Amino acid sequence: MPETLRPRVLVVGGGPGGYVAAIRAGQLGLDTVLVDGGRLGGTCLLRGCIPSKALIHAADRFADIADAASADTLGIAIAGTPRLDLARTIAWKNGIVDRLSGGVAGLLARAKVRVVEGWAIFTDAKSCTVATASGSVAITSEHVILATGSEPAPLPGLPFGGAVISSTEALSLPVLPQHLVIVGAGYIGLELGSAFRKLGAAVTIIEAAGRILPRYDDALTRPVRRWLTQAGVKLHLGAKIVGLDGDGRLAVETSAGPLALPADKILVTIGRRPLTEGWGLDAMALDRDGKFVKIDDQCRTAMRDVWAIGDLAGEPMLAHKAMAQGAMVAEIIAGQRRCFDPATVAAIVFTEPEIVVAGLLPSEAEAAGIDAAVSVFPFAANGRALTLDAGAGGGFVRVVSRRDDQRILGIQAVGRNIAELAGEFAHALAMGAVLADVAHTIHVHPTLAEAFGEAALLGLGHALHL
Repeated sequence: MPETLRPRVLVVGGGPGGYVAAIRAGQLGLDTVLVDGGRLGGTCLLRGCIPSKALIHAADRFADIADAASADTLGIAIAGTPRLDLARTIAWKNGIVDRLSGGVAGLLARAKVRVVEGWAIFTDAKSCTVATASGSVAITSEHVILATGSEPAPLPGLPFGGAVISSTEALSLPVLPQHLVIVGAGYIGLELGSAFRKLGAAVTIIEAAGRILPRYDDALTRPVRRWLTQAGVKLHLGAKIVGLDGDGRLAVETSAGPLALPADKILVTIGRRPLTEGWGLDAMALDRDGKFVKIDDQCRTAMRDVWAIGDLAGEPMLAHKAMAQGAMVAEIIAGQRRCFDPATVAAIVFTEPEIVVAGLLPSEAEAAGIDAAVSVFPFAANGRALTLDAGAGGGFVRVVSRRDDQRILGIQAVGRNIAELAGEFAHALAMGAVLADVAHTIHVHPTLAEAFGEAALLGLGHALHL
């Protein structure tokens, strides 16, 4: 007979959304079971956010050393050229992943969450069977939190396999490809493309749209495109993938004519799709919103006491959004009053330079019929940016606010090392800050965050350092 469990809360998926939901439910005294078919941590920890940022850091270090071998702008020079052992870099990255995955297991245990290792298949909205290494486990729960995550989307006509890889394989390559072709100039393609270029690979990027990072405006993306050009990354925009030719080259149609690009690896990064197959979603009678599960502002689905969070439930497909939703759902189940506000979710592109976007872009405010004011403070006028050799390149902090009451609607920035400002931006939006709130906050000197305060001052009409 299969083992039968009847917890108060069943969480399906051990990624950022799922494990946070389970931990918070356990903290609140709810009998909780988490089912996951692989290692704890999900895509972000195992195959996405964490390993990619580790690789980007290693690439930055390697590029800095390589620059010291060819120039001494800061008075620092080395003899010879650096050598890269990518296998050791990947091993270092894997060590970080292992440590964090083990930490998740410890946190779940401390919250008294039972973890069932196996693949859940639902027969109705509240019941599933899990095939584990020690036998079948039947689970029926009062509340079900679906956090199944997402997977790389394949390109029609160019399936994954052989030389065609996804970001998952790109983050575990034992040898640096000499020629890397990337299909897609979104954040994943540009982050990995920049990192591999810094490590020494020849990188070519193919994008169907007419610009990189098509969701963002030209002011934000221009500094990134400038770096790509200076670094020797080849860009083909407005291009169409035809497929692989008989010699294994990637056939591409461009405005200048057809191309046949040789490549050791072809990295497809055209986006991600929610993981909806193979676990019985159709048996749960949930409404869909396109490719996603439809939810309300509390992550409720069409089925009573069935919840969906994270990538399964729509854009933005970001780990911190999933975490926030997971904690919120656990608290609602425990009787607290909560709802989710996607306007406070900031996004970061870890390119060179980095981009942070929180709230409304100027174009989005205009499209919504809002009379908005826009103030921009350049990092060229920020002392800390200059000391970090980050004043050049067109970086800035931009604040979008209502013209009538000066309520801040959006904050964006592009520049080196500005990812850590994302928390301050999100906090200002979550607190409903007006320009004066930010302008009158004493920002520590010298820091990059001073540019945020100066942008708010500029919005009030009296910037001090511009």
